[in-house]
Amino acid sequence: MKLDILAFGAHPDDVELGCGATIAKEISLGKKVGIVDLTRGELGTRGSAELRYKEATNAATILGVLVRENLGFADGFFINNKQHQLAIIQMLRKYQPETVLCNAIDDRHIDHKKGSDLVFNACFLSGLKKIETSLDGKKQDKWRPKQVYHYIQWKNIEPDFVVDVTGFMSIKEKSVLAYSSQFFDPNSSEPETPITSKNFIDSINYRAKDLGRLIGVEYAEGFTSERYVAVENLSKLI
Repeated sequence: MKLDILAFGAHPDDVELGCGATIAKEISLGKKVGIVDLTRGELGTRGSAELRYKEATNAATILGVLVRENLGFADGFFINNKQHQLAIIQMLRKYQPETVLCNAIDDRHIDHKKGSDLVFNACFLSGLKKIETSLDGKKQDKWRPKQVYHYIQWKNIEPDFVVDVTGFMSIKEKSVLAYSSQFFDPNSSEPETPITSKNFIDSINYRAKDLGRLIGVEYAEGFTSERYVAVENLSKLI
């Protein structure tokens, strides 16, 4: 199945938190979107890998993505090496996305930057003919996405561009809250973490609202790019 957009996250919930509203908007415009999680999030303080899998499946349904896969890399310990690059190259060649979305270029959680670098490197390598991969016993054709963009996570990184996501924040919030084991729950007896506070959940809304304010819309999500962002003409800007 060829996809228009393939979003990668180091952990289940990274994609929803970073670009859930953008994905929901693109799907509403008829784009085919998939998600690949690098790890099962097994080192998370709350919940379990099994529970996170169920939550991720539910979140994918809420967003409306066509496929969601998990590569099963070691949470906290995966590295940017040939083994992990080849696994991602296999996904890129399987789904042949025009656009890839991936983790923040720098962030509080070490897996986010590692995931960002790993996916970005794999996107380049996937276009090299002499790197051979196969799937279900069939040799895969080379494939390089046209665009690779990094969503913004914990740190308030200055975006290179923002997407108007007005009208799609409710879908994003529902997809995030599908991870009920991970976020604010006043009745939970599990340990507190930086993402279990009410302020963190509230930040999903107020950060998008602030980015929206800066471009004259209600809500927006920001992205960074490692190449110039091109526009067809000046009238395409908002």
